[in-house]
Amino acid sequence: MKKTKNTAAALPVNRKRGLDLYRMLLTIRLTEEQLLRAHQQGLIPGPCHSYIGEEAVAAGICADLRSDDTVFSTHRGHGHALAKGLEPEMLIAELLGRSTGCSRGRGGSMHLFYPEIGLMGTSGLIASCILQATGAAYAAKLAASKRVSVAFFGDGASNNGAFHEGLNMAGIWKLPVIFVCENNQYATEISIRYSGANPEIAERAAAYNIPGVAVDGNDVLAVYQAAEEAVRRARGGKGPTLIECKTYRTRPHGEGMGDYTYRTREEVADWKARCPIQALRRRLLESGTAAEKELTAIEDELQTAAAAALEAATADPWPEAASVFRHVYDESPPEPFPELPAGSREVNFIKATLEALASEMERNPLLFVLGEGIGERGGNFATTTGLFQKYGPLRLCDTPICERGFIGLACGAAMAGAQPVVDFMFADFVMDGFGEIINQIAKMQYMSDGRLRMPVLLRGCIGIGHSAGAHHSGFYAALFAHFPGLRVAVPSTPYDAKGLFLRALRCGDPVLFLEHRELISIQGPVPEEDYEIEFGKAAVVRQGRDVTVVALAMMVHHALKAAEVLAAEGIEVELVDPRTVLPLDTATIIDSVRKTGRLLVVDEDFAPCSVGGEIAAAVAEMGFNDLDAPVRRLQGEFVPVPYSPPLESAIVPNPDHIVQAVRKLMAE
Repeated sequence: MKKTKNTAAALPVNRKRGLDLYRMLLTIRLTEEQLLRAHQQGLIPGPCHSYIGEEAVAAGICADLRSDDTVFSTHRGHGHALAKGLEPEMLIAELLGRSTGCSRGRGGSMHLFYPEIGLMGTSGLIASCILQATGAAYAAKLAASKRVSVAFFGDGASNNGAFHEGLNMAGIWKLPVIFVCENNQYATEISIRYSGANPEIAERAAAYNIPGVAVDGNDVLAVYQAAEEAVRRARGGKGPTLIECKTYRTRPHGEGMGDYTYRTREEVADWKARCPIQALRRRLLESGTAAEKELTAIEDELQTAAAAALEAATADPWPEAASVFRHVYDESPPEPFPELPAGSREVNFIKATLEALASEMERNPLLFVLGEGIGERGGNFATTTGLFQKYGPLRLCDTPICERGFIGLACGAAMAGAQPVVDFMFADFVMDGFGEIINQIAKMQYMSDGRLRMPVLLRGCIGIGHSAGAHHSGFYAALFAHFPGLRVAVPSTPYDAKGLFLRALRCGDPVLFLEHRELISIQGPVPEEDYEIEFGKAAVVRQGRDVTVVALAMMVHHALKAAEVLAAEGIEVELVDPRTVLPLDTATIIDSVRKTGRLLVVDEDFAPCSVGGEIAAAVAEMGFNDLDAPVRRLQGEFVPVPYSPPLESAIVPNPDHIVQAVRKLMAE
């Protein structure tokens, strides 16, 4: 009688794939066990977030990815890193803080970078990886490549606004991205059954018109099959997929934390019995794919390798203390591109920046612009007029109103090799994306040890005027200038606007380009040719001998008017415009004070923690002996910006205020 094949036990993958998956599950588990030993021995100086219990998700999702596909992960990312190809010793060395770690000791458990294999970083901040993976997918589409990006995140991130914004943008633009929710039932200590109005996360995909698939996250074969289909869709231009993998971490949220105040020992034991490694082992044996002896040999081999990886990492060197200052900014040498004489041709502020943007878009096919209304409309302030007709919607991308979303997308796109320009109209609006700028964009080059560049230009209007009220009149230069990794430019003339804008587009750093609302229509001489203005190089706008006035943006123009009045009285003002506040050219300011002996700082922003305060402190520290009188500041009032014109004008310095302040200073 002919025997019937036991199809119930047959694997849905071939023998090689089955054994490869088993090896990866074991590699993750055994490496994690070595990390637990290291933590218990006090070798790990920071936190350790174990991936034990969830190995099937990383192994199944990454098995079908190419080396150039990109993975963005969250704080529990050890398994993702290993599944993407990171060597165990390099992972262990990173947690030990050694120079041989994947992030050169700058990241630890929560910040793993190895872009050489497409591991673009794990983040200690929930849900940012969703936006970054969306951005990398946008960069892949822009480059017409077949790359796929993957975001791994926990169930807690599904309740974060970035989840909605990322999935919505990916759905709109049919981006090649796979969203993988590792639903391990608890966000730190909060159950998804409590925190999710709809705890079935895969069902939420329907709201974005994308496929949502729920699988047993402890069944590596089920995860692999779901990922295989999602990758096929993404590479074929059919857009994103949300895969919910229902799984469980059998260790605490972080090693050393209490574990049984929010879940029971019985629940943990039940999930341990559903171990993904043992489940695949049984399948391999029952299907006849592998023999017991073969699997035991693999286990012994990998156990030995994991122990050796810990031993080797423990012997690896510490980073040199002096290296702590490296890669805060892009360290590649800039191409020399000198300033040019202003000439006689006059254009307005916005036309000047538009020329710079158009020139660079023609030169760089991976440069694109994101923002609300910057496409066919040409921007709220005509910042992109005419570019949509030439470059189309992929490079002039109208966005939903989701500032955090498209700023996070810009970060991911830059990580993947594109060059985004984010046009957010008013600087006030960018506050919704503040965390993405400060915690991601500003720190990315540093955390990755300089292996990821961050050429993101973020532009928008600042300043008081036009009765715009409290939500459209902020200045914010001092706020952003507080953070290492950023550049902050505040031009006051069309000439400076074009030169600084082109410099911002050609440097490898993130730049906040802040344009005063009252200046964007002013005319001034601007060369037709390309030219750059170096960051940190102030302009001496007016020569003088009696008093130095330092001013930014609109205050430069008010100070020029005041200087004319004072000149008639025999007081000659030397006016210095820093042009950028990060970096700040204190040398030029101090040289001027050395000549005049007096300093007045005129700053539209209010005084506490302001740019004016920083300039005053720098001169007091480094130019004290040159002062003939105390440093004085003339600043805006410490109130939100009101609407009514009489109230608005009462809080911001004007030329008369400057004249009075200089007279008083000269009398001291």
